[in-house]
Amino acid sequence: MKHEFLALILAAGKGTRFKSKKIKVLHSLMGKPMLQLVVESVAKLRAEKIYAVVGYQKQQVMEECQSLPVEFVVQKRQLGTAHAVLAAREILKKAGEKDLLVINADLPLLRPETLRPFLKVHQAQKNSLTFLSAVLENPTGFGRIIWEGNKIVRIVEEKDATPSQRRLKEINAGVYLFKIKDLLWALPKVSNNNKKGEYYLTDVIEILIKAKKPVGCYQVPYPEEIIGINSRYELAKAIEFLRHRKIKSLTESGVTIYDPSTTWIDLEAKVGRDTIIYSSVIIEGKTVIGRQCQIYPFVHIQDSKIGHGAKILSSTMIERSTVGHEAQVGPFTHLRPNTVIEQGAKIGNFVEMKNTTFGKYSKAGHLSYLGDCRVESKVNIGAGTITCNYDGQKKHKTYIGEGAFVGSGTELVAPIKVGKKAYIGAGSTITKDVSAESLAVARSKQIEKKGWSKRKRRK
Repeated sequence: MKHEFLALILAAGKGTRFKSKKIKVLHSLMGKPMLQLVVESVAKLRAEKIYAVVGYQKQQVMEECQSLPVEFVVQKRQLGTAHAVLAAREILKKAGEKDLLVINADLPLLRPETLRPFLKVHQAQKNSLTFLSAVLENPTGFGRIIWEGNKIVRIVEEKDATPSQRRLKEINAGVYLFKIKDLLWALPKVSNNNKKGEYYLTDVIEILIKAKKPVGCYQVPYPEEIIGINSRYELAKAIEFLRHRKIKSLTESGVTIYDPSTTWIDLEAKVGRDTIIYSSVIIEGKTVIGRQCQIYPFVHIQDSKIGHGAKILSSTMIERSTVGHEAQVGPFTHLRPNTVIEQGAKIGNFVEMKNTTFGKYSKAGHLSYLGDCRVESKVNIGAGTITCNYDGQKKHKTYIGEGAFVGSGTELVAPIKVGKKAYIGAGSTITKDVSAESLAVARSKQIEKKGWSKRKRRK
């Protein structure tokens, strides 16, 4: 039987301990905002609708998450978690006999695999409320669960807990599944008689228990997923956990990662089987790396595509670019945005490219800059070649035809075309088009004044 439920993510709080101008839920973990990770996890549970309660910096949150499958509810004043749920009261009134999953937005490590059994327990026990708990070695920052015998009595928030209650290790994880009609009945009965003067959603547990409503608790089997991110240090711990989870997943799919402790691979990045990643590599964004690639130390790749069998040598930076199958790039190469390196091409030491397509099996071995350029196949770019593509106001194009040979130390002053199989003599400054199969040499005349240096020294 299908479990019909709505989801409500609590994302209205500022997160004062972050000491940030940006709201906590928009801070990034491995390339994704914290709130996005929670939304994606809940979406995999097939909730009918997902709502997020927003308040502080609501406009920024809604803009950054507009592509996600979530609708927003505004909490005008942030007066606690129960008050946040009340902001969605009109929506909940229309839900009938359905359930409501309530989850804090600062729990980005929780996986759907962890939450599914929780949903099943709630449905099987026909509870008015089932909440998620965990046993933590360091429970600081979480509310503690108070039991009498084998019965739950209430949850005490840490600020209101006695010293003996604070020593308890079982905590409230901040995830609840309510029968909506029972939740709406209990919410108006929540008081703000506590040290923070806020309306706690946890008080609903005691209210329902006293009303003889069935309340259950599901203890999460993987407590490491319960990291409430209330500080930058906790953010760092969560990122480290996600980083290892991502690396483990890749190794299980056939990727070799020599040094996981120094490797960063964003959550959305994909890496093909039999690729080898050396130490100190950073792979960010929606990068896709093909099969049987080799990514050497100190490579940094952002939002790029790397073809099968490609080699990216040490200390290379690739930004929003494409590297073709079996191409080789590096070491010390910088591919700036909109660069395409086609199959089998080789780009070497201290070469920089931007907005350039570099053809199949072409070579640029060292010390060159190619910008706003189209290079056809089997072209040789000599050391020290640069395209002079910017005149101070506009960028201009350079075209180099198939099989052309550009000698070392050449300046190509764009806009310019070099024809198929043309040769450019070393040290030339080329300002006019070069026709196919021609030799172009453009150097100033060499002048030698014998004895000049000797006379200068005498003076």
